Amino acid sequence: MSDKRLAELSRAVGLNIEWQDAAKKTQHVTPEAQRALLEAMGYPAQTSQQIVESLATLRDRHRSRCYGPLLTVEQGQPLDLTGRFKAGSPFRLIEEDSQRHEGRLDAHARLPGWHMPGYHHLEVGNEQLTVAVCPPACPDVATLSGGRDRHLWGLAVQLYALRRQGDGGVGDTEALEHLVRSAAQAGADAMALSPVHAMFSALPHHYSPYSPSSRLFFNVLHASPGCIMGEHAQSQALKVSGLEQEFKRLEALDLIDWPAAGTARLRILHQLYRSFGDGGKEHLLTPDFDSFCSAGGEALRDHCRFEALHAFQLARGQSGDWRDWPESLHDPRHAEVERFAREHAEEVRFHAFCQWLIARCLKRAQDAATGAGMRIGLIADLAVGAEPTGSQAWSRQAEFLLALAVGAPPDLINRAGQNWGITAFSPEGLRQHGFRAYLEMLRANLAHVGGLRIDHAMGLQRLWLIPQGAPPEAGAYLDYPCTDLLRLLCLEATRHQALIIGEDLGTVPPGFSEDLARRNILGMRVLYFEQHQKGFRPLAQWSDEALATSTTHDLPSIIGWLEGRDIQQRLDSGHIDEHRAQDDLAQREEDRQALAETLQAEGLLREDEQRPARLLDACVEFLGLTPAPLVLLPLEDILGHPEQPNLPGPGDRHPNWRRRWPVSVDRLLREPQAITRLRLLDSSRQAAGTQP
Repeated sequence: MSDKRLAELSRAVGLNIEWQDAAKKTQHVTPEAQRALLEAMGYPAQTSQQIVESLATLRDRHRSRCYGPLLTVEQGQPLDLTGRFKAGSPFRLIEEDSQRHEGRLDAHARLPGWHMPGYHHLEVGNEQLTVAVCPPACPDVATLSGGRDRHLWGLAVQLYALRRQGDGGVGDTEALEHLVRSAAQAGADAMALSPVHAMFSALPHHYSPYSPSSRLFFNVLHASPGCIMGEHAQSQALKVSGLEQEFKRLEALDLIDWPAAGTARLRILHQLYRSFGDGGKEHLLTPDFDSFCSAGGEALRDHCRFEALHAFQLARGQSGDWRDWPESLHDPRHAEVERFAREHAEEVRFHAFCQWLIARCLKRAQDAATGAGMRIGLIADLAVGAEPTGSQAWSRQAEFLLALAVGAPPDLINRAGQNWGITAFSPEGLRQHGFRAYLEMLRANLAHVGGLRIDHAMGLQRLWLIPQGAPPEAGAYLDYPCTDLLRLLCLEATRHQALIIGEDLGTVPPGFSEDLARRNILGMRVLYFEQHQKGFRPLAQWSDEALATSTTHDLPSIIGWLEGRDIQQRLDSGHIDEHRAQDDLAQREEDRQALAETLQAEGLLREDEQRPARLLDACVEFLGLTPAPLVLLPLEDILGHPEQPNLPGPGDRHPNWRRRWPVSVDRLLREPQAITRLRLLDSSRQAAGTQP
């Protein structure tokens, strides 16, 4: 068998069979790994004959597809149609506003440059295409702040962690409304959220926000129905359901009991839905609900049917993985799915009702943020993938690589690599379907916010994909149509007037961060990582094209980092051994001293001030003084909290995604230490804005 032909096939489908690791050392994907990956992508490669046939299949697909039904081009640039149409071919272009233009392709078979952004209809001969004319960049901070300021600041919050009376044990949008108003009063212009993607209603014990069922819809457990339907309706639902005491018990817990809280909240939602249609009279909000369902179209219908089907299968003791269901239930358009939806119409409608509630709640929270003076408001978090067993994968199967899992190669921190267990888009599937799944995901997540953070943004260019059952090191990077994805992102961000943040941490492809910056997509610079050979980077060397932050959800808070708490937690969880822990602690002490020296050099810390709380204050002021257009500070660092939301790695000894704040949300930013740090951050941001 020829490894050369195997490599040809691998490269043709976009696999990187050579790549550089975190230490800049070239690594090679083994032939065995290449075959497993190709098989998972639908290209048999076990024999020489199979490789030849797969290459032929790939060429045929490329010829028949050519460009796909949607083409992207930047404003004012000609669109090259060579290979698909002849030079001089007549064309008709119909803009979104129905204006019609006719002409001929030029001598190089190019469509003339168009300046009106949007999705335009192109007819050339008998073919009909969509041309997405895209702005060259997303709106930047200065534009979104009305040109008045480009040195904004905001907070980052784990939504589930917020606490208020009556929340039933899980943070909700009413608590979020309280928080954004308090933060805006202190001078904040943004509030970054943990992901609020739709989970599995029938599996409340599945709660990692980065492993959603669908990124097209929202987690209904975060809805605050009283904000939409009235407090009386919610209190009556609580009373009729007999859950008053259970709600009080859940609210008193230090850690979220997701299974119990999810079950209780869903019972309340069911009761509210019953009252919504009781008495045969139309509810005051029914027209709005009907309008929501109509606008949601096929995607909403599919998600709600999936939720009902998923719960039905689990209730019968069957698998929750739709791939194990009867063949007729694999296809959302199959007659059996239609029959099920008719027979369980009320359950399907209930899930639409829940999505209506959470969507309206999120809109209220964004309105509260901007109404209180925030210039950005909420910043949503977009997970890099979705569960292969979930709603989004079921409804958009042709646009996902269901036999591959997203992860990361071995690096200096995770020496065995990582398998995140989620699935990713298929580059070929996206092109063939006009980037439908990608666009509907962007639009859903931009609908009720002022910004969007893209987790593991390198996935726009390449993802580390692993065959099912294989270890992470048996994976490889797969290329994605980055130019198309970024252009469409710029178009949707401009339409929604939203700030875009690309999390570019970890193993970043050469030139990727620079490409983000050219498109006004803010990268991320985390305090701990801004080091060079001489210690921590001084203020003057921080980027003005990326946001600055102290930490992320996967990293320790500043106090936790200073105390080495994350190292102890990794040791306790079995992620590292005692020898590694001692080495890490020694390195941490060196880093701690280097950070203190940088803070002293900037005039923010005296040499005799080494208490963790004083170092934290200096770090807050330091971040505020950076030239970053936006600084985001997590609540953990505003309050000097030592714990982190998530400890990546195997096992469940750490309470990932379960910690709640010990005090009510209306008191969080009134704590003395919070007031001090908010003032430090606000004044330092103002000072940064006066720098030339």
